[in-house]
Amino acid sequence: MTTVAELKLSHLRSHRRTVLQLDARPVAIFGPNGAGKTNILEAVSLLSPGRGLRRASAEELIRRPEALGWKVSAVLQNGTESHEVETQAEPGQPRAVRIDGKSAPQVALGQIARIVWLVPAMDRLWIEGADGRRRFLDRIAMSFEPSHAQAVLTYEKAMRERNRLLKDMVRDDHWYVALERQMADTGIGVMQNRQAAIARLRAAQTGAETSFPAADLALTHPDRDLPTSAEDLAEALASNRPQDLRAGRTLLGPHRIDLTATYVDKGVPAAQCSTGEQKALLISLVLTNARALAEDAGAPPIILLDEVAAHLDAGRRAALYDEIIALGAQAWMTGTGAELFEELEDLAQMVEVTEENGESTATVLGP
Repeated sequence: MTTVAELKLSHLRSHRRTVLQLDARPVAIFGPNGAGKTNILEAVSLLSPGRGLRRASAEELIRRPEALGWKVSAVLQNGTESHEVETQAEPGQPRAVRIDGKSAPQVALGQIARIVWLVPAMDRLWIEGADGRRRFLDRIAMSFEPSHAQAVLTYEKAMRERNRLLKDMVRDDHWYVALERQMADTGIGVMQNRQAAIARLRAAQTGAETSFPAADLALTHPDRDLPTSAEDLAEALASNRPQDLRAGRTLLGPHRIDLTATYVDKGVPAAQCSTGEQKALLISLVLTNARALAEDAGAPPIILLDEVAAHLDAGRRAALYDEIIALGAQAWMTGTGAELFEELEDLAQMVEVTEENGESTATVLGP
């Protein structure tokens, strides 16, 4: 299993300096609202590719008022392997990554640590815009195939350049051909990774003993079915240029895909479920993702659950903890009070977070 054995935060949000020495058990973090609990989970999320669980820019992570560079350091334990990971950013600079003392691209983080998460901002996932659902699915796809992150970035960069041409009403075909070829090559890979992730989740749900509802996932496109080969997608992009020129943007491609979910036992679309049912479906998908990764890699991922306990009754909360323990995952969970984690007893390590004068302090309690 992958665990964080040591975590250090320096000038990251409310944490001037925080050091946590941990074992492989789940981590229950409690403290009042605004104390800095989520900032710790955000630091752990930065040990994976991307902008972390709050999608913050490097500048937004800087502690104020000092406005110095921030840094997150960690020792990641994966079986007998151990890696020292650092990620940091100076004011006005993008974040940098070092693995075992050597500079590395962000995508390299996905090769040594698989991290999945659920945060309160995702509670409205099924009823808000498709952008959030695509990001949710892409995080899942990246957990299975780390190179998916780079494929998405490459596709989106080419699409932005194509959109710039469309807004400028450029009609010369030669300006579009290379961009559309790149979009087609990477776009098909993006779609294949998304479909593979859905298939893997579906397989992991089958026969699983869980107290959380199963979700049937599907992909839809607002206009038509997308081509299934790079050649056909490139041709479709070329033929769609007149409509795209009128719209000033690319109307066809993986960036228009939407993720839908259905509550299997009830046959009800997630968007029409109750708030509690929507939350349960999200938890189910995160746990299913973790279960599938554990089956594939022989070890579960790190799981980040921000304020999840507060939205569950005692029975479902206990069921969540039971599933985490059964997975053997190092799950990082936050809540306002220690009583929210009492079902875990000594199966978790407790961390109390307090805040005074804008500075957070985190203390590991007990054995």
